[in-house]
Amino acid sequence: MMKTLLAGGLLLIGGLAQAASIDVYRDPNCGCCHAWIEHLEENGFEVTDHVTQSVLPLKQQLGITPDLRSCHTAVYKDMFIEGHVPASDILALDSANSVRGLAVPGMPVGSPGMEMGDRRDSYDVIAVGSDGQRRVFNSH
Repeated sequence: MMKTLLAGGLLLIGGLAQAASIDVYRDPNCGCCHAWIEHLEENGFEVTDHVTQSVLPLKQQLGITPDLRSCHTAVYKDMFIEGHVPASDILALDSANSVRGLAVPGMPVGSPGMEMGDRRDSYDVIAVGSDGQRRVFNSH
């Protein structure tokens, strides 16, 4: 019994020690970007915050088209994360195949980092496949 409890405890501790790493690129004056980073950290991400005067060159390099763009861009496990994508959707990428990135275009009210009291706009998280095809990954 004691061995089982000890093994279970070690598995739990080991799982907690494995924080998901993500690199976030943002403008220094954007408050919602900082709020999104806090959302990621509250959900177990280890965030490296890259403050830059222009995120546009990175967006272009990653192939994020203008219609998918938002205020900040992140890189997670070689995939792009554009805009206010919920942490739960990012973590769900582990089970998704051939996804190049996720995007929440614009800045929908109520998305992580864009909270405004009880107001919530509905929005889709768009998955971009390695073939460039798009699909709705999740709806909120």
